[in-house]
Amino acid sequence: MSAYAAIDLGATSGRVAVGSIVGGRVTFEVVHRFLNEPIMDDEQGLLWNWRELQNEVLIGLAKAQEKYDLTSVGVDTWAIDYQLIEKGGNLNPRVFSYRNHRLDNVMERTIALHGKEKIYNATGIQFLPFNTIYQLIAGTSVGEFIDVEKFLLLPDALNYFLCGSSTQEVTNASTTQLLNPTLREWDWNLIRDLKLPSEIFPALHEAGASLGKISGHGKLDGIEVVAVGSHDTASAVAAVPMSIPEKSIYISSGTWSLVGYEKSVPNLSNEALQINLTNELGVEGTVRLLRNVIGMWLISECQRDWASAGMPKTIDELIADAQKIPANSFLINPTDNSFLHPGDMVGRIRDFCELNGVAVPKTPGEFARCIFDSLAHAYHEVILEFERVENQVFDSIFIVGGGSANHFLNQLIANVTGKTVIAGPVEATLLGNIGIQAISAGEISGIPELRKAISQSFEQKTFLPIK
Repeated sequence: MSAYAAIDLGATSGRVAVGSIVGGRVTFEVVHRFLNEPIMDDEQGLLWNWRELQNEVLIGLAKAQEKYDLTSVGVDTWAIDYQLIEKGGNLNPRVFSYRNHRLDNVMERTIALHGKEKIYNATGIQFLPFNTIYQLIAGTSVGEFIDVEKFLLLPDALNYFLCGSSTQEVTNASTTQLLNPTLREWDWNLIRDLKLPSEIFPALHEAGASLGKISGHGKLDGIEVVAVGSHDTASAVAAVPMSIPEKSIYISSGTWSLVGYEKSVPNLSNEALQINLTNELGVEGTVRLLRNVIGMWLISECQRDWASAGMPKTIDELIADAQKIPANSFLINPTDNSFLHPGDMVGRIRDFCELNGVAVPKTPGEFARCIFDSLAHAYHEVILEFERVENQVFDSIFIVGGGSANHFLNQLIANVTGKTVIAGPVEATLLGNIGIQAISAGEISGIPELRKAISQSFEQKTFLPIK
């Protein structure tokens, strides 16, 4: 029986799991979990603790190897952030977080200089202040890439660490806002116009490619490394059990909520630009058209605030308290950039309400209700915009990821959108990672068969609108 090791790093935690395909069903076991805690450097700001993450990955793979005869390993992480291969081949251990203040106002200055239309027509990616394009511009301005051979987004930086592969998988490359989504290749004209060092851009590969074998890590050596949808959302979307994708909305719900739909071609229209629609690449030649909405980050940051104040609250407690409060008593715009950075989220929400003249939540239950209602309304507004630019109506919403376990929020989404909501599986990213490795090995024929297998393997809960 094949055994596929899936490394999944999120912005707050990571895990290593092992999955198999048995009788047309997908099974998996998480063998190692760990926290991903950034560090604040007095001079360089918020950084990822990359050495610690590498160490935890090796611990997880060692645990996996103790229990299973591993067929291959696949890596996915969050998007946007990168690591550098220095001349001589070493990985620079410093990895900036996308929440680092070095990016303040870089997007605005870039747009003023080059224009939104030019950048969007080339890449089809939504304008977010932390996109890799603005990180590279910030780095170029201070000489960050002197004596640098290549930059790699974080999943492929891990692949380089494991097996020496120095190419970049396309689903994650598309998030940089520097890739042509029609050609599935870097947009060299834009790169040149922005005066970015073209020599540091790696060659590209697609999900499913074999990248080599682990080398230099003792007993792990010889295990094949396979490219998956290295952007965690690409792996998650590959696992969304949609039987009719062209009629379906997906929400990958975690720290961020990725709300979108799947097509075979990008939408680079002026209408798409007006709604800040992103055209990220998916596996097997697909395009993931979506919008980023800040997700469970809001509630987890509030939980951290309350814990620091000596009144810790579990998510179950917050949901129970929120259910006692009338709907739409408190509403915010969860896409506002004021909620991007960590720290004092309770105060940020309070300040937003006061500045915008709306009711201010006071208790943890009121803050939770505010966040859940606001997310449901934000999803609704985004979906209405999708339907307008595509001139079609979507029938159902599939929610995967950690947020899919929040049945209260799922029902709110059904109520507000008027659409059927199907929730689950929670571990979609791991399942997509495992599934793409199985496709590469020839054990599954493709994404339609993978989605069918996942639908048959894991319970899903349906929520109908209640008015």
